[in-house]
Amino acid sequence: MRTPLVTVILPAKDAAPFIGTTLETLLRQFDDPDALKLVAIDDGSSDDTGVQMRRYAERFTHAEVITNPRAVGLASARNQGLAHVEGDAFCFIDGDDWMQPHRLQVLASRLRDLDCDFLRTDHVRVTGAERKIVRAPFAWRGTVASPRDAILPADDTTMVDYPYAWAGIFHRRIIDRGLAAFPEGLFTAEDRPWIWRLHLQAESFAVVDAPALLYRRGVSTSLTQVRDQRQLDFVRALAQTVEIVKQDAEAARFMPKVVWTALALSSHHMVRSRRMPPLLRGEMRRGIRDLLAILPAREVAVALERLDGPRRRVLARTLRGTGEMR
Repeated sequence: MRTPLVTVILPAKDAAPFIGTTLETLLRQFDDPDALKLVAIDDGSSDDTGVQMRRYAERFTHAEVITNPRAVGLASARNQGLAHVEGDAFCFIDGDDWMQPHRLQVLASRLRDLDCDFLRTDHVRVTGAERKIVRAPFAWRGTVASPRDAILPADDTTMVDYPYAWAGIFHRRIIDRGLAAFPEGLFTAEDRPWIWRLHLQAESFAVVDAPALLYRRGVSTSLTQVRDQRQLDFVRALAQTVEIVKQDAEAARFMPKVVWTALALSSHHMVRSRRMPPLLRGEMRRGIRDLLAILPAREVAVALERLDGPRRRVLARTLRGTGEMR
């Protein structure tokens, strides 16, 4: 039995209606079953997610199932999986998504041939019966590039706005360099500081074509759908992102981008907060005010001029409270 080529990290909580599809498609990734290792993390599920994980683990040549009695969140669960990676490459998948056959076989081959730190791919967004291809926002395909060169321009969609951990594959040297781990304890937006650190500190990447990962959107248990205390983590995540950029040698170059992102996402969450209970809504808005207060005033002013009217109006009262808007 040989060492696997790719380790798949699969954290899930209460994913019983979908996890069987996810696991079944992982069995179809390589012609040689020895090539894949499954690390499944049952993150405090109250349904039979863990039962299905353990049942499927028996069908993999290499498999481990980790059980958390209480949920630790997606970021911490992914980090648990990173400690069990074998082979030269690893990737992530969520418990309600699935892969077309041989996706990982293609990606492992491309990662080896291009010899870069990580690869990114398009994905298919599935909403009910509707499917839509979402393209990774990078013009060049199959070409090795500097991750830093894929961060700008500030007010356009770029690779740091495509933070999905499952949309690609990573060489294990990303782990060795301390770039793979997610901020511990974040329940939402954990991929924002993660993607920025990756693009600022990794040496090489490429966007490639491959069989699709299908991302299921609109699932009721997804944290993108719920409105509770966990949604406040987006503020912590963006504050960490700002700090990562501030510590970079080229902070002045990239700060306008992170400011633009913070304003755009804050506007989005201000609108979402209208449907929250009053106490939670107030906490969300105070968090956003504190976040905006740490942003450089000059960059905020420039970004505001470029924001469209609706988003600017949503932020106006909060920005006046921070002294950034006169």
